[in-house]
Amino acid sequence: MLRVAVAQTTPIAGDIAGNLRQHLALAEAAARARVRLLAFPELSLTGYELPRARALAFTLDDPRLEPLRELARTRRLTLVVGAPVRLGPRLHIGALIVAPDGALDVYTKRHLGAFTASAAPDGVVPPPEPSVFAPGDRDPLIELAGHRAAVAICADLGRPSHAEAAAARGADLYLACAFVIPADHERERERLRERATRHGMLVAFANFGGPSGGLPSAGASEIWSPAGALLGRLGEAGAGLVIAEAGGDGWRGVAVE
Repeated sequence: MLRVAVAQTTPIAGDIAGNLRQHLALAEAAARARVRLLAFPELSLTGYELPRARALAFTLDDPRLEPLRELARTRRLTLVVGAPVRLGPRLHIGALIVAPDGALDVYTKRHLGAFTASAAPDGVVPPPEPSVFAPGDRDPLIELAGHRAAVAICADLGRPSHAEAAAARGADLYLACAFVIPADHERERERLRERATRHGMLVAFANFGGPSGGLPSAGASEIWSPAGALLGRLGEAGAGLVIAEAGGDGWRGVAVE
């Protein structure tokens, strides 16, 4: 049996300590629910704070990650956590992968994007991602209990080739770590469902449950079965978990107590 979950967070702008406390609380709740793989939204440790990304960036030996590594070791939990990540001279939008033994790896976002002025209530939008970050090529798979999980970050979801490549490498879980605004939400939901059914993968979507970077968030983190059935969904606001469990008769949603 494998339980997979996504965490919906309410980011605090640039407050790594505050965001970390929320991550640890959600991860502990997931561990109590016997979850073994938990994914968080894009840039979850900092919020979508692009002008501050360089100052807030993490490295793979960053001591600020030690509480997450300790929890992963203690609770035998794999975590996928969003942050700006510096690899050598290049800054990336990363998904830090914390293994149950505390080892660290990273997925780096391949396809960078930008919001338009219509996305922001006051017309002030974050800078285009390519002006801050470099596109990445780090793409490890997560092996767990006979399953193989691939990671995608936000704009990656809009490229059919990304999910196709994951499926070709044997992934049957697709972790969609994102920041999706209300205006884009229905389009992204259709993409997620299509990726699930086309490739026979469980698709787990993690989104913010509150605004970030001056933009509203759609929330509604959810998990789709490989057959395209909605297994669980959160509301538009607030933090929480969505959990799915693999059994002998396929995937099912699990109520969060």
